[in-house]
Amino acid sequence: MEEKEVHLVKRVSKELGLTYRELGEAIGYTESSLKKSVYDNKISIQLEKAIELYIKNIQLEKKIFEIEKMKQNVMDFFKNK
Repeated sequence: MEEKEVHLVKRVSKELGLTYRELGEAIGYTESSLKKSVYDNKISIQLEKAIELYIKNIQLEKKIFEIEKMKQNVMDFFKNK
């Protein structure tokens, strides 16, 4: 028997440790619209895209942070030479 996929809003909220309100604020949706989407087990293309872009933004911010940290380490290394 195939296991039912967890609703995208529910899954992303849990993975990121965000409430529906916090996730909604981050992507421009209300808490009630996210709850309704989960309750109805439906997701609009716009909501799905907003969540995908939010996740991509988080990933890019992490990469930028790592690059800046690496850049600082290189600069510190050459400064101490």
